[in-house]
Amino acid sequence: MVKKLLFLSTIFAIASILNAQNPIINNQFTADPTARVFEGKIYVYPSHDIPSPIERLKEWFCMADYHVFSSENLVDWTDHGVIVSQENVPWVTPESYSMWAPDCVFKDGKYYFYFPSNPKSSNGRGFAIGVAVGDKPYGPFVPQAEPIKGIKGIDPCVFIDKDGQAYIYWSGQGMSMAKLQDNMLELASEPIQIEGLPEGFKEGPFVFERNSKYYYTFPWVQDKTETLAYAMGDSPMGPFEFKGLIMEQWPSECWTNHHSIVEYQNQWYLFYHHNDFSPEFDKNRSTRIDSLFFNSDGTIQKVIPTLRGVGITEAKRQIQIDRYSQVSDNGVTIDFLNKDNKFEGWKTIFNSSGAWLQYNQVNFGDTNLKEVKARVYSPTGGKIQIRLNSLNNPVISEIEIPQNTQWTIINAPLDNLSTGVNDLYLSCNDNGHIEIDWISFE
Repeated sequence: MVKKLLFLSTIFAIASILNAQNPIINNQFTADPTARVFEGKIYVYPSHDIPSPIERLKEWFCMADYHVFSSENLVDWTDHGVIVSQENVPWVTPESYSMWAPDCVFKDGKYYFYFPSNPKSSNGRGFAIGVAVGDKPYGPFVPQAEPIKGIKGIDPCVFIDKDGQAYIYWSGQGMSMAKLQDNMLELASEPIQIEGLPEGFKEGPFVFERNSKYYYTFPWVQDKTETLAYAMGDSPMGPFEFKGLIMEQWPSECWTNHHSIVEYQNQWYLFYHHNDFSPEFDKNRSTRIDSLFFNSDGTIQKVIPTLRGVGITEAKRQIQIDRYSQVSDNGVTIDFLNKDNKFEGWKTIFNSSGAWLQYNQVNFGDTNLKEVKARVYSPTGGKIQIRLNSLNNPVISEIEIPQNTQWTIINAPLDNLSTGVNDLYLSCNDNGHIEIDWISFE
């Protein structure tokens, strides 16, 4: 039965298109996202949390396979389906559900997908790291018959330096690294421990280079849950000097965070995860993105996680305003549309006069849009005003929402509309109760 369910999830996922803010994947749980730029696109290789079909993992991480996702605009994501599963790797313990955080790199015409799992020789204890090889970033990938000899651990990260030398980093019994041979399948040096890092639990290394500086980044438990931290050095083998935090621990006490950092179209991005779709259980996580910036000395500015995320939203799309950029201190709340199926997303609730919400970077293009459409529910009735770029600017539309007892689509005319990319402001003019699923312009 488990195999049948996994197969069906693969079939329905292949080539599906997802529109997203944060979290970016909204049809399944994804964690530990490694982002890479291949063939002019962003590819994300996350682990795949699932509700456990077996009793021993009901309260723990449970992962049976890997999907890969791609995007050209960081808004529309294509799910290419399952690329590797525990059932098609010769050395992995069947039904171990231990396909944890992966990575993927390109060298000499091949894509190398690295992943950890429980080897059959471990009797369910301990991890090894294996490799699957493909001709395209989305596969098909063919797993090697054996894991990499000399590595016992999790969270592989592979970095290829400008001279072509590849290095592999991992965690488990400390933070380790080694050189890789040219075939990308075997170690070329003995593993060594990474030095210069702070005390405390660490995992999930991710290494990148910028302006001849090497960044060794990692989740780190400074207090109760994981922060994202980093160190810098002049060589991919270190020594590394600890610099501080990239992201603070979660106020919600989600225990883990896990990340990657990539430059795409002249902007750096931080990919990470949170338990957005599973606030009651932090072992089911979801991938997010936010922009990342550097100081003049190369140090990293701390990233404040957002709901809005990145990318420009087209005005003709269904704009999920619950993924807002800013919101008033009072009068606006966010809740799930359907608490029995949280993947349906969220709704925005306005419940006091003067409450407002800002949603940044909506592209109105140069077309002659005539009206705004909104999916709404209101047991009291009320009005929502929409402005562009400031609460002090003229109203472009006033949506009069009648009292109703079910979700309804309301249309309202537009006026004073600007072209190009603008920020949206929605405000409530009375003390009624108004719920909005989405708005769009046409």
